[in-house]
Amino acid sequence: MMFHDRTQAGRLLAAKLATFKAERPIVLGLARGGVPVALEVARLLDAELDVVVVRKLGAPGAPELALGAIAEGGAVYVSREVLRDLGVGDAWVAAVAAREGAEIARRVLAYRGGRPVRDLAGRTAIVVDDGVATGATARAAARAARQLGAARVVLAAPVIAAASLPELRSEFDSIVAVEQPDVFFAVGQWYDRFEQVSDEDVIECLHRASAPDGARELERIEPVPPDPLEERLTIPFDDARFGPGDLDADLVLPDDATGLVLFVHGNGLTQQSPQNRFVAGAIQGMGLGTLLLDLLTPDEAAKDAISARLRFDLRLLTARILAAVRFVSAHPRTRALRLGLFGVSTGAAAALSAAAAMPDRVAALVARGGRPDLVDLETLRTVRAPVLLVVGARDEAVVCFNRAAVSQLRTAQLAVVPGASHHFEEPGALGTVAALAIAWFERYLVEGVAMGAPPAPEQDVREVAP
Repeated sequence: MMFHDRTQAGRLLAAKLATFKAERPIVLGLARGGVPVALEVARLLDAELDVVVVRKLGAPGAPELALGAIAEGGAVYVSREVLRDLGVGDAWVAAVAAREGAEIARRVLAYRGGRPVRDLAGRTAIVVDDGVATGATARAAARAARQLGAARVVLAAPVIAAASLPELRSEFDSIVAVEQPDVFFAVGQWYDRFEQVSDEDVIECLHRASAPDGARELERIEPVPPDPLEERLTIPFDDARFGPGDLDADLVLPDDATGLVLFVHGNGLTQQSPQNRFVAGAIQGMGLGTLLLDLLTPDEAAKDAISARLRFDLRLLTARILAAVRFVSAHPRTRALRLGLFGVSTGAAAALSAAAAMPDRVAALVARGGRPDLVDLETLRTVRAPVLLVVGARDEAVVCFNRAAVSQLRTAQLAVVPGASHHFEEPGALGTVAALAIAWFERYLVEGVAMGAPPAPEQDVREVAP
């Protein structure tokens, strides 16, 4: 099921935790996103609410990607498997932990104002988050609760990735969730509304938890903001080999959009792909419009499902992307927007070819599990747009293709996601893709970094293993 927002998710979760009420537990909301959920749990259980501050330990070169987490009080969880994949030692972990410790201290002071954490000695502590993918932050929080003397530690979240449960059970006495999906991309995919939670929001939740019941009834109810304007588009094309036709596309354009990202997939499944829709939703959240475009007509897609030939027809796919770029460049709602491309598999190869053909129109490009080996070297070398190549570490052949291509591109970065396969179906893997794409488009599309002569390759072509 989808949750409307953290408040509704918290109420559903609280119903599943009702049996813990007799234990008079302490509810610990993981700051920041878990605190609004924890507020609803504490209310139903008539329990005390407190906050536990945890920070992810970022990977070298990609701080938004976690190799572990540290909680207030110094409790640390680190994935030894990820450390091994990255070639990172304990000295690096200690340095990152020290840096994050300063931010933890700042937040603890802001949230509690000098008040110590509630006494957990001999008590049941329910650690609450808005969702759990890999569980790094939750595991650090569990260790912090045990350091504070908790006799029993429970993990509770509206959604927890099923694949993460075995390792989580080693840290928690009980685990409670509303949903435990086998297929899990990221927490945000389970919410209609998933706005960022601020420090002020956390403080307000703590204040509400301590307010008298009568005051709670007077709390302001915020209206649900309108959905972004959506439009179903029909994009005409006229191929030299295939003749004229139309492509289906879904345009989502937030108010005051600062750019537009075209999503393209080689097998014609861009609109139906839940992976593409998830990443598109994350990009919409940063104020960018998205256009999910099927590069094949329904008849072509049906034939390709049998032969798998058209998805490798780079001339055809590139021509369709160019038709879409020309269309949005003339459309009244999108013609003024800077343009980025997000390509998947063979669609990424076609996106590279299109970027080379329209260097003044394409400002940035992200490829997920792309096939740059299908693009000739001369074309790769003429791509002017900054390119981010994201591949899964378990997708070994595609990793090799992208390693070879990154040195041929003028401005490029390769991100290898540990434990991820070609489709990024592992818990948290697609969330990593979304985070990388957002950072890339933020830099090169929103901030409008100049696309003129790029720096020398040794300064700009880097490999990052998140």
